[in-house]
Amino acid sequence: MRRLAPTVLAAALATFAASGIAHGFCGFYVAKADTKLFNRASQVVLVRDGLRTILTMANDFQGDPKEFAIVIPVPTFLERGQIHVGDKALLDHLDAYSAPRLVEYFDSDPCEIAVMGEMAQNSPLSKPAAKARRLDSLGVKVEARYTVGEYDILILSAQESAGLATWLTANGYRVPPGAGRVLGSYLKQGMHFFVAKVNLKERSKLGFTYLRPLQVAYESPKFMLPIRLGMVNANGPQELFLYALTRKGRVETTNYRTVRLPANVDVPLFVKDEFGDFYKATFARQVAREDMRTVFLEYAWDMSWCDPCAADPLSRDELRKLGVFWLGEREGRPARPWSGGGAQEVFLSRLHVRYDAAHFPEDLVFQETADRENFQGRYVLRHPWQGEATCPEAATYRSDLARRREQEAATLAALTGWDVDRIRGKMNLKAAGPAPGGQPWWKRLWER
Repeated sequence: MRRLAPTVLAAALATFAASGIAHGFCGFYVAKADTKLFNRASQVVLVRDGLRTILTMANDFQGDPKEFAIVIPVPTFLERGQIHVGDKALLDHLDAYSAPRLVEYFDSDPCEIAVMGEMAQNSPLSKPAAKARRLDSLGVKVEARYTVGEYDILILSAQESAGLATWLTANGYRVPPGAGRVLGSYLKQGMHFFVAKVNLKERSKLGFTYLRPLQVAYESPKFMLPIRLGMVNANGPQELFLYALTRKGRVETTNYRTVRLPANVDVPLFVKDEFGDFYKATFARQVAREDMRTVFLEYAWDMSWCDPCAADPLSRDELRKLGVFWLGEREGRPARPWSGGGAQEVFLSRLHVRYDAAHFPEDLVFQETADRENFQGRYVLRHPWQGEATCPEAATYRSDLARRREQEAATLAALTGWDVDRIRGKMNLKAAGPAPGGQPWWKRLWER
């Protein structure tokens, strides 16, 4: 059976204040929570400047390549030169750079006056004349045919949704029940349809063992991402990670709330060994709190730097390949030669949404804001001072440390929904180390 859409279209707490950090995000990066933690996770890069959009879509299709096909609504007709095959490594780099992260600090000797320094399948075949006439009567027009890399591409227009659904079915696409209504809404907006299949011959010639991302460039006042069509036959909530690259500032959705994830809080030291489980639980709890009707901001930062860095910023060449065409341009002048280092004039917004048809009945519509405030999903480990401090300040430090650890337990429970008594027990036994000759009991306790 052929598949209608890639996962991006098919699958597609109270606020805590930072403790002890007022002006920066210094610390040692120790772990990140990337997209690999989530099943059915799609990645999309959305480059936007003025009316220009460059959309890069990675799919997580698994199976026989001849069974793969996608149907994507696009705001305008696409010429051959507007369609490219991208590099998945670029999306992986963006993911690593912007992923929620764990950092750690080490307390100074309370008896010393110390100031922490900065730390930094087949191509479409011609049909017999009779069948061609019958399909022509459906009101579907093949505006263009292209072969791009390992993909055969069609650009379709249509007069009505029933005819388009029939055409897709006749050409080997599985159209799930209920798709007609969604297709009709796109037709009313005057949108075209970008259809892609794998050309097995070209794929074999190129030697790729996976499906590379597809990339399209177009001009349109519509700053949006169509997700509804792919939810028609979805069997549960799906994950979407959107990396928006713009000139001015943070990107947000206009038809759904965009909120920041709780971040910049202290968590117990044992989270270092369980950061993936911690982050999945934290995200799931926030989704439940918002009734799965919210888009979450995980990262917002100027791409010239990062602190702490979970990965190096993308290079000028990498950003160019993702479609960031304006680097170095000033008042219409050509881009200046690149002198190395991180990117400039590019602001990255990482949005994460868990969605289904019941809670996200509309496509995602975006706007670019002038907000350039830095934000990252960042969680902090604070290691206590281990020396033999005996000064008067040491007693105060130890008293504050006990309160701090209790607050860390409460914070972790609030973020994840984990039982606070279990967290307290786990913190104490983690500090004491494993029992002689066996596995710590808290490990067994937390195994699901």
